[in-house]
Amino acid sequence: MAREKKPQYHHNFKAGAMNALIRVSSSISNAPFILNVDCDMYSNNSETIRDVLCFLLDEEKGHEIAFVQYPQSFAGLTKNDIYYSALRIEMEVELPGYDGNGGPCYIGTGCVHRRETLCGMKYSKGFKFEWRAMKIDGKIKESASVLEQNCKVLASCTYEDNTEWGKEVGLKYGCPVEDVLTGLSIHSRGWRSVYFYPQRKAFLGICPTTLLQSLIQNKRWSEGDFQIFISKHCPFVYGAMPLKLQISYCIYLLWAVNCFATLYYVIVPSFCLLKGIPLFPKSAFVITEKVVDDHVYQRYEQEIMEFGTTSPMFTILATLALLNLFSFIAGLKKVVLDDVRMKVFDLLGLQMFLCCALVFLNLPIYQGMFFRKDSGKMPPSVTYRSLTYALLACTIAMY
Repeated sequence: MAREKKPQYHHNFKAGAMNALIRVSSSISNAPFILNVDCDMYSNNSETIRDVLCFLLDEEKGHEIAFVQYPQSFAGLTKNDIYYSALRIEMEVELPGYDGNGGPCYIGTGCVHRRETLCGMKYSKGFKFEWRAMKIDGKIKESASVLEQNCKVLASCTYEDNTEWGKEVGLKYGCPVEDVLTGLSIHSRGWRSVYFYPQRKAFLGICPTTLLQSLIQNKRWSEGDFQIFISKHCPFVYGAMPLKLQISYCIYLLWAVNCFATLYYVIVPSFCLLKGIPLFPKSAFVITEKVVDDHVYQRYEQEIMEFGTTSPMFTILATLALLNLFSFIAGLKKVVLDDVRMKVFDLLGLQMFLCCALVFLNLPIYQGMFFRKDSGKMPPSVTYRSLTYALLACTIAMY
């Protein structure tokens, strides 16, 4: 059954079609699981549904899973896949990596959903699905004519007016990538998902065969993903998800922003080449020195750190060491001079303990800066620079 369309009513594209089918199928079978594939895709693996049920009906973890996502695969790809339609990095590297962070995003096709999760249900630890308890006798109580009339109402263009469909129920509206937004909403309600990449591909579709088709498709994806990031549905503020899953979503939500790095590498080096400007430093191979003098080797045997030369890395280490030393001294001053010593120590005691531990770890650096007289001490120039940076940092922090 096709949904009704009229010019004066927005049909909401693919998301609108999916929501109409969800309602109609609830009257016909109300099956607990829904398979979603694009109209140009066909099944390539007879074991696909059985494999999915192994995840969704698992006795230990199945009740946590909202949907099982298969990779988007295509038939008829050229040998070198000139338009990168297979998305091999995304399908074979990135999405499998999502599994450890809460599950992959919903990519709009090749996906089996749990019906309740598409209808806005929140995950709870008490949720259990009992396959044996579900009675499926294949019989429909209504007559065919009554069922047809009911389904026509559910698929009408006015049915969703003043309802939560497209907002809190069903696939989300108002975004070019409604699939990603819908998956994000499901994850924010506490559900997990699973990515399954079988050896024999589950579904095959028709890939873009021209460069323009491929570019338009990628443009729509990148724009839609970035629209989610700058909206109220940004994963960092929308719902409750693990931080690692929020960051994982940003791989795609910030896809459009990555264009600036790409533009830099395709424009700036070319302009610099025209002007004869060397852009990249010469990658000189530094050979580790193997021959050392007797004094250096003697200090090494005594486990005394060797500084001796100036280096930006030494400056960073010395600055951080001094910053911790100054902070620890300031903390001691508060405890000694304050009238309510115990109150101060109660508030700042843990921080002082941490700072004291860092000072203790940095003792070899203090020794090299202030107490040693041998040639392996910290060069005075490094000491002066580090003192300046540390004092400046302390001043800024205090005022």
